[in-house]
Amino acid sequence: MMKVGMVGVGAISGIYLENITKHFPEIELVAVCDLIKERAESAKERYNVPKIYDTMEELFADDEIDIVLNLTRPYEHFEVSKGALLAGKHVYSEKPLGASFEEGLELVRIAKEQNCMIGGAPDTFLGAGIQTCRKLIDSGMIGEPVGAAAFMICRGHESWHPDPDFYYQYGGGPMMDMGPYYVTALVNLLGGVKAITGVTKTPFATRMITSEPHAGETIQVNVPTSVMGMLHFDSGIVGTIFTTFDVYYPTQPRFEIYGSEGTLIVPDPNGFGGPIKLFHSRDHEMKELPLLFDYEENSRALGLADMAKALETGRDPRASYEQTLHVLEILTAFKKSSDEQKTIPLTTHFERKAPMKPAVLKGVLD
Repeated sequence: MMKVGMVGVGAISGIYLENITKHFPEIELVAVCDLIKERAESAKERYNVPKIYDTMEELFADDEIDIVLNLTRPYEHFEVSKGALLAGKHVYSEKPLGASFEEGLELVRIAKEQNCMIGGAPDTFLGAGIQTCRKLIDSGMIGEPVGAAAFMICRGHESWHPDPDFYYQYGGGPMMDMGPYYVTALVNLLGGVKAITGVTKTPFATRMITSEPHAGETIQVNVPTSVMGMLHFDSGIVGTIFTTFDVYYPTQPRFEIYGSEGTLIVPDPNGFGGPIKLFHSRDHEMKELPLLFDYEENSRALGLADMAKALETGRDPRASYEQTLHVLEILTAFKKSSDEQKTIPLTTHFERKAPMKPAVLKGVLD
């Protein structure tokens, strides 16, 4: 059993705590650390975590810990992951890998130097929804893939999140926050990307918080809040993506893969399940398709469990740094393309890892 130490016990930590302690028997949470000690104490009491540390450096020094789970804010990911790697720990980080491509490159360099594994979220692509879509595309269900379109539309987080400011600072914005789900799904369905063309906008310089406990406070927006562009895949496929915190929209916008024989409607990549719909040339009607894989419920920490099994068996982790670094370069290339007003060729290359296999015992990876 691989031992895990968690750094950061914020909003996203609840589902990790639930899943690690109840659904993934091959990993064990042995320690937690948060700048707000009450959060760590609450997690210790509710989930029977053996140890609390006041600082992340103390947690990194714990010889019992194999993997550090980095659940801090995006602009903190680099320093936390760097410290863990330098202490000789493997790292699984929430998305994105770093707040800039340069940070990601440095983390990968350190990981290789330290002979440590680094990877991370999102792991939703390992769920039943995206894995089923991958199988359908790979089997030729829609013919030859020719294009893709992904849209993430909302009005931002200041109306509901208890602490929304960081979504509008370095490392934030819709592409860095929600883009990882869509881009990770796209590269797992269609393969690596060779170039990016992008346009970015910031229509509103400030945001008024209406959610508690910061209602009435003003946020200064320091990142693009509408990011759109084209992904030029290695295969020759061209995809479009639009992410925004500036627009009101009533439902989940579309995420579609277009093929020579039909169109596949992909489920929300921020989730693990369905529904999946197919419009095929042979019957000219939309049909809902069954899920063919495990993990359709919220299974965050699935990627962490997969990393632990990879460390045990010597295989490649599915949510590896090759993926998270490639995705990070894509995410950051949209703004670079917009700033320089040109298409940006990518320096990283991505080959898809093995698809998921049916679980003999759910929660135990192959």
